[in-house]
Amino acid sequence: MQKITTFLWFNDQAEEAVNFYTSIFTDSKILTMSRYGDAGPGPKGSVMVISFQLNGQEFMALNGGPVYSFTPAVSLVVNCETQEEVDHYWDRLCEGGKPIQCGWLVDKYGLSWQIVPIQLGQMMADEDAERAKRVTQAMFKMVKLDLNVLQQAYNGK
Repeated sequence: MQKITTFLWFNDQAEEAVNFYTSIFTDSKILTMSRYGDAGPGPKGSVMVISFQLNGQEFMALNGGPVYSFTPAVSLVVNCETQEEVDHYWDRLCEGGKPIQCGWLVDKYGLSWQIVPIQLGQMMADEDAERAKRVTQAMFKMVKLDLNVLQQAYNGK
C-alpha cells in the first residue's frame, strides 16, 4: 500500500467514475469496494468506498453525498511522453466534460485534470529565459497542448 493516497469525494457517482477512469488508463483496476448497509447514510447496497488503481497508483472514491464538490484548486496531472498520449487522455477524459485552457480539462464528474507532455516542464525550466518565455506564451494560447507547436516555440520558429 502506498503511503499517501488521493481520496475523491463524489455525490453518488463513485462507481461510474471509477469504471470510466479504469477504462482509460492502463494497469488499472478496482481493488476493493464497500457498500452502505442498514445504517446508511447512503442507500442500502449502494457503493460507499472504492479503492482502485490507475497506472498502478492507488486512489479511493467515496459516495459521500452533495456536501462537497470538486474545484480546479486540486487537479490530477497526467504526464505524457508523446502527442499521441496527450490526444488519447485528452479525448477520453473530455468525453462529457469540458476543455479549459493550457492543458486543463474538467471531466464529466467535475474532476480537474492536466494533460501535459513531459517535455513542457523541461522546456519551461530551460536556463535560456527567452526560450522558456516563448514556450509559456505558446502554451497560454492553447486549450489542448500541442507538443509540436510547443517545440517550435522553444526552437524559436
